[in-house]
Amino acid sequence: MVMTENDDIIIRKQRDLLKRLIWLRNQVDCEGTERFKKWESWIVRDEFIESGKNLANYLALRKHDLRVLQRELSPLGLSSLGRLESKVLPALDAVIASLAKISDSPKSKKYPHPDQEKIQFGQKLLKKRSNEIFGHSSSHIRIMVTLSGESADQPESIENLVIRGMDVARINCAHDDRATWEALIHHVRTASAKTGNSCRVMMDLAGPKARITGVTFPQEQKRVFSGDTIYLSDTPELIGEDHITMKVSIPHISKKLPKGMEVWIDDGKIGAKVAGHTETGCYLEVFHSGQKGTKLSHSKGINFPGIAIGRALCDTDIKNLDFMIGNADIIGYSFIQKAEDIDLLEREISKRVNDTFTIPLVAKIETELAVQNLPEIIVRAAGRYPLAIMIARGDLAVEIGYERLAEIQEEILWLAEAAHIPVIWATQVLERLVKKGVRSRAEITDAAMSVRAECVMLNKGAYVPEAIEILRDLYKRMNQHQEKKSPQLRALKSWTAI
Repeated sequence: MVMTENDDIIIRKQRDLLKRLIWLRNQVDCEGTERFKKWESWIVRDEFIESGKNLANYLALRKHDLRVLQRELSPLGLSSLGRLESKVLPALDAVIASLAKISDSPKSKKYPHPDQEKIQFGQKLLKKRSNEIFGHSSSHIRIMVTLSGESADQPESIENLVIRGMDVARINCAHDDRATWEALIHHVRTASAKTGNSCRVMMDLAGPKARITGVTFPQEQKRVFSGDTIYLSDTPELIGEDHITMKVSIPHISKKLPKGMEVWIDDGKIGAKVAGHTETGCYLEVFHSGQKGTKLSHSKGINFPGIAIGRALCDTDIKNLDFMIGNADIIGYSFIQKAEDIDLLEREISKRVNDTFTIPLVAKIETELAVQNLPEIIVRAAGRYPLAIMIARGDLAVEIGYERLAEIQEEILWLAEAAHIPVIWATQVLERLVKKGVRSRAEITDAAMSVRAECVMLNKGAYVPEAIEILRDLYKRMNQHQEKKSPQLRALKSWTAI
């Protein structure tokens, strides 16, 4: 067959693209190897070595802007590299091998297609780790439910949750006491044995979460409105005649707050700015609240974005570890912010058990600092323990800003998949339905997006059983359309050919 001038131009373009891809692959391999060398001493579990290398390669790859390459690969019917998180080098090798043949490169034999086993290795490992941490399930997405303290006296309600499909029961140790936790765990174990349905127990270390420990209102006032002033007191007294007065669980926190800084209360329901300081506290001017005002009460969370409020493991957590070890199947690590926080927890666990590295951990990503240090947190933790990542969207949204939440939760999903680590999609999933029994279109769409995680968390509420059933039905449908980032193109049934 005689080649035309146009054919020659096409071949030259394809070979130029091949050359750039080979260069990219070599850069990723080199930079990834260098990064992994820095991590290698952290890894105790051999089974994480390949995952650590893949994560290092993924980070090396994503230093580059790949959009031009993607646009050039797609018309050739080749992968546009958009779904290679779990298999970075094998995916690049597959594209290079195909392009070498398409361009009739004289060196095509030098670039063979990788084995299918290498392509599927990461996906299989991710599923294996999900089973190890969350238990086996008929669905690849598990449902976690936060239990309320009131359920300690309602064993039938917990049995109902297990029957409906609760895979993991979450106990937040920031609330209640050991007697309550013990009763909740007993009910979960009993219901699981009775029904034959697997249900793991996760207990959350409270961490340095700032919470309201006291609040007083001026006479007759019961809610917070935009324009109100809140006095944040560092003293034991809670006296306020002309304004709301509030105390929080972090001693002398007002001294760390610069004037003009934003403070957010109850997952962002109330927003205020630091207006000025006194010797015993500071004034907060409220600029955001509900139209009819917002309740402000004891134990509600409060966020000081960008302020380090304490070490990840507080004294209460250390005491609670005595109960958790031997009672919890999974330990949730709240407000972890840097890789060294793993060492802190490890030292405490090692004092209580001989086989330290068998206890699954969930690293809860809920601050901007945790996002910045996520690769190192993953390697330090997953290199030693079975690990899952929780995208704690309530605190995280407040910390980084609601506008950034959508892109950051995507990036966390990508990094976790590159490390073959399961993800928990958490906070305010079907919140209106769970609390009030009312569905909303936006919440259903959000829940459908969570199909890309390995587990989804529901908060406590009167309508949790109904929410579980809706999620189960939603996932059954969505699993036919989506696996992680990859669309599944089953035959469409909504339209029929005429």
